[in-house]
This record gives sequence, structure tokens and C-alpha cells, in this order.
Amino acid sequence: MQHYQLFIDGTWADAKEKIEVLDKYSQQVYATVAKADEELVDRAITSAAKAFKEKQLSPFERYEILFKASELIKEQKDDLAMLITKEAGKPLKQAKTEIDRTALTFLAAAEEAKRIHGEGVPVEAAPGSENRMAFTIRVPVGVVGAISPFNFPLNLVAHKLAPALAAGNAVVLKPASKTPISALKLASILDQAGLPKGLLQVVAGSGSTVGNQMMKDKRIAVYTFTGSAEVGLTLKQETGLNRLILELGNNSPVIVDKEADIEQAAKTLAAQSFAFAGQVCISVQRIYVHEQVKQAFIEQLLEAVKELKVGDPSDPATDIGPMIAEEEAERAISWIVEAVDAGAQVLCGGKREGALLEPTIIDHVNKDMRVVCEEIFAPVVSISGYTDLEACIDEINQSDYGLQGGIFTENINTAYYAAKRVEVGGFMINDGSQYRVDLMPYGGVKNSGNGKEGPKYSIKEMTEERLIVMNLKA
Repeated sequence: MQHYQLFIDGTWADAKEKIEVLDKYSQQVYATVAKADEELVDRAITSAAKAFKEKQLSPFERYEILFKASELIKEQKDDLAMLITKEAGKPLKQAKTEIDRTALTFLAAAEEAKRIHGEGVPVEAAPGSENRMAFTIRVPVGVVGAISPFNFPLNLVAHKLAPALAAGNAVVLKPASKTPISALKLASILDQAGLPKGLLQVVAGSGSTVGNQMMKDKRIAVYTFTGSAEVGLTLKQETGLNRLILELGNNSPVIVDKEADIEQAAKTLAAQSFAFAGQVCISVQRIYVHEQVKQAFIEQLLEAVKELKVGDPSDPATDIGPMIAEEEAERAISWIVEAVDAGAQVLCGGKREGALLEPTIIDHVNKDMRVVCEEIFAPVVSISGYTDLEACIDEINQSDYGLQGGIFTENINTAYYAAKRVEVGGFMINDGSQYRVDLMPYGGVKNSGNGKEGPKYSIKEMTEERLIVMNLKA
């Protein structure tokens, strides 16, 4: 059984305690990882702060390192994909896609490192300032504290590390305890790529130890966090005036209009509701279908779901593997049972074996059921009928969340009407809510967080705009 150490001050450091990492399909321990204590976290932050002061890189040097990391990720694609399949339970074909996306995230960040710029400010237009010239520059903030989730253990880590390093910052990363190995592998890749020692620290451990200590340390200037709304709120309350990039919960809505291409909608939503067992922040969870096409849509959706293969994630044919933990599958089942007891009808699925939960479609739901109003984060989707689009959107907007949503319709006026009114950070037309490419601005409203990811947009969050005014002689 392999044991992994933490990455502190450019070297590998062990700890007194260990985290056991499960193979999510077999539910057996297959590796251990050093578990950081308060002393190691303090060492990591101290090292990052010191490296930021002493090892400033030029924009082109940052570009070279991040570009090299992107190339190394592509070279190690098969090994990294199998690692994600084991520690996260992600089907192998989806894990390979994550590796491709991670390489592109680093490449995009590398390019953006060369494009960080300010702007001229025409202060000379103000009376008495005729001899002055002003402009802004963007400067790195210092130490970035990054806390990443389990569902994209490589690419969501990349979305925190790559922009932070591209901006010239140092980073202290706490990966999810259920999937810490991918982040440690990425640290090794950045080390190979020539990142100076100290600019990246990776400290795995519990949120109550590592997360809390990072949250209270004044040397961290910006926090970037992906996780639950509850933890995000705590982070906001505890970090004072520090800047935060929060990517939190969601229960994505998608509308299927009476003028939609029903076949396209059914095939797309079958894939986007259940990919990685529904454990994606922008997985389709709520489908609102016009009553005129509801029955036809359901029939096509059920046919599309029948084509999905559930089972061993290391099988290249598997579409849906295990959830991250058996207790999470048990929780999802309890929500399904609760909905059925309140009058909902399970059209397919609703059964589990260990951490494997069948793709589940629920009809006859109401807005107060937890499968609808909360984030289920499981391969479960609800269907609601509607006749009036305005009333449908009003119901959608009652959600506390607002990350991404979408609509299927051939009517451009209907599409634009919905896009202007559905309260989300991103809205997809003739696609599901799960659409994302890594260079786009990505972020939500309401309890789904604030700030934007995407290298260009994260770099803006991770730099300060500084005004410089020159008083020139006549």
C-alpha cells in the first residue's frame, strides 16, 4: 500500500497521523496520505509567505512553468486518469476528459500570465492636474489559500493553482480528504516543471484543523473555496475583509419548452443529470417540461437512461460509477423515499448497491421536496410540468441557489425571455446546465457563491489594482 507525504517548502514531509484513502468502487483502503497538524499548516503558510517575498517570477517565467506543467499532465494522462477513477470513483472515460481539461486549464492560465495589464487613467483632464500622468497596474495579492472539493480532484485544483501562480502569488492548498492524492501528484508535476520551492504547499487534513487554521491566518490574502454553502458562509464570516472566491451549492434547473427538440433535450439531459453519479455542481437536478410535450419527453428520457451503464468505473464502457461514499448513497435514497411518501413517483432507478445508486427519475414532485429545493448531489433528477413560462420561472427562482441553468427551445424569443429572467450565473440555450469549458467565466449568485473562476477571471480576483500617478515637470 502506497503512502503519500505532504508537499511543504518544496520537499515531501510526513506527519504523525494518516488519512486512509478508499478505492471508491471496492470501498477498500488502497493508499494512505500524511495528515497535517497545526504545526505543519503553520510551516506551510510561513514558507509560502517567505517564497512570495523572495521568489517573484516574471510573467514569461510563469508562462513557461505553467505551459510545461500542461505538457506533463498530457504525458501522464493515463496514470492520472486511473488515479482519479480509484480515489474518486469517476468513470474512466470521464476521468480522461478531466485530465484533458486540466491540461487546458494550465495552458489558458499560462497564456493569461502574459496578458495581465492595467490601463491609462486620464487624470490630466481634471483642472490642476494638467502635468500629471496616471495608470494602473495589477499586482499579486501574496498568499492564496485554496480549498478544493472531491468531485474534480485535479481540474478544480487546477482552477485554483494555475491562475494564482499565473498572477504571481504563492498558494497553500487543502485538497478534499477523500481525494487528496491527485493534488499531491499535481504538486509533483509543478515541481518537475520548475516552480520555485515554496510557491506551492499542499496540506491534506481535516477541515476542523487545516481549514480552520487557514481561515484564521492573517497572512493569507485571498481564499478560493469550492464546497458547500454552509462551509462557504462560515468562511465568509471568519475571514473578515479578505477577498473570497466562493463556488458553492446548486440545484440546476433546465426548462424543456413546447417548441423544443425533444430528442436532443432527452439525450443531453440523460447524460448531464447522471455524469459522475450526479456529483457535479452544475448537474441537471430539476427539469421543468411543458405539459404539451411532457409525456413524449419522459418516454425519450427513459429510453436514453436505459443506455447508460452503471458499474465498475475502471471499465471504459461505464457511464455511472459509485458515489463518493456509501453514506452519501444512503442519504440520497432517504430523500427519494421521503419524496415518494409525499406523493412523488419514481419512474426509474431508486435502488442502490453499496455506494452505487441507479440513475433515478422522479415525477409528480413539488417545490418543497428536498429532491427539488435542496442540492441532492446524486444521480437523481426531478420532473415538473408547467403551462405558463412566467410562473415556471418564478418557481425556479424560489431556489436559494443560482449557479447555472438552461432551456431547450427552437423559439429565440422564448430563449431570450428565460435567459433574462432565470436567476443564475450562467444560462445555456439548447444545452443542459452542466455545460462548462474552462476558459469561460464560471460562478453563481445567491447561495451558489460569488466571484468567478476561469483563468482570466480568477487572475483578476487574485490581483490588486494599483493606481500610479506621476507629477511631471512642465
